[in-house]
Amino acid sequence: MLEFLSSTKIIESDADEIVSLASSLAVRGNSTETAKRCFEWVRDNITHSFDADAEIVTCAATAVLRERTGICYAKTHLLAALLRANAIPAGFGYQRIALDDGASQFCLHGFNYVYLEEFGWYAVDPRGNREGIATSFDPPKVTLAFVTNLPGEKTYDEIFPEPLPMVIESLMANSTVSELQAALPDWDE
Repeated sequence: MLEFLSSTKIIESDADEIVSLASSLAVRGNSTETAKRCFEWVRDNITHSFDADAEIVTCAATAVLRERTGICYAKTHLLAALLRANAIPAGFGYQRIALDDGASQFCLHGFNYVYLEEFGWYAVDPRGNREGIATSFDPPKVTLAFVTNLPGEKTYDEIFPEPLPMVIESLMANSTVSELQAALPDWDE
């Protein structure tokens, strides 16, 4: 479980600004309520770059917090950092989703897993709500931003302690969101 609590150069759970925000969201003696508050803060206070027409690409948790924007992957990095700063195990999950109704092109969508003592690993999606997308924290009920029902779409079962390398590479290799949109990673395993 230690790997789901560690601070890294992307999940900067020991950075001062992350620790400060995590502390302000903590509910003493109630890790589930703390996890919910962290989730809702990221979902509601960090805009999804596509929805906000933002051009800056963020990756590391402190950059996401500073810029207040990021795509799904970046938002999961910040949420994992906040959870880990509160000593709550957090991991990463992915869905392969179609970019069109004909399922001719795909990309990965990122979400988080949080370990809750009462429920075990619980999937949460801090993507951000907008028309047609609404996620919540209501264990054990899971509400991800996307339903995988087209041919080729899937939700992977694996809980990763770190973001997938292809996700980090994509975020780091593209300097604008417009470039990133054309280079979103896909994974079909």
